[in-house]
Amino acid sequence: MSDMKTEASVPSARESGGKRDSSSGNGQGTTHIADGVVAKIAGMAAREIGGVHAMGGGAARMVGAVRDAVSGGGGSGSVAQGVSVEVGERQTAVDIDLVVEYGAAIQDLAAAVRRNVTTAVERMTGLEVTEINIKVDDIHLPEDDNADDGDSEPRVR
Repeated sequence: MSDMKTEASVPSARESGGKRDSSSGNGQGTTHIADGVVAKIAGMAAREIGGVHAMGGGAARMVGAVRDAVSGGGGSGSVAQGVSVEVGERQTAVDIDLVVEYGAAIQDLAAAVRRNVTTAVERMTGLEVTEINIKVDDIHLPEDDNADDGDSEPRVR
């Protein structure tokens, strides 16, 4: 997340003494929310949007597929794959890598992902989402599904 411009608005874990908490202010204690929790919420919310085929760039998807094959994960991939977050005490910033379906209007899809992720993260964590950076890594083409089928007719005889 080298190109993020949120250092001042989203203190990192180091800047906040390793604490990512929300205090109730009434002496009942604190709640710590791990980066991975926010990443999973953002990943699930992004996947809910029609036109999102997969999360993560080519290398991340390949590593995830290998990890699933080794661990017997069934190909589901990590919920947080393709998502990185920076969580401060009261705010968070999110980076999302997407593979979109061919034909999807990318700007509209990105806006819908931002809305859904913001709503989910803010509702579930109480953290303010300061920015969501979306990187479209690939387009999923319809013929990509057919390339893996062993039932298809060979093109050359």
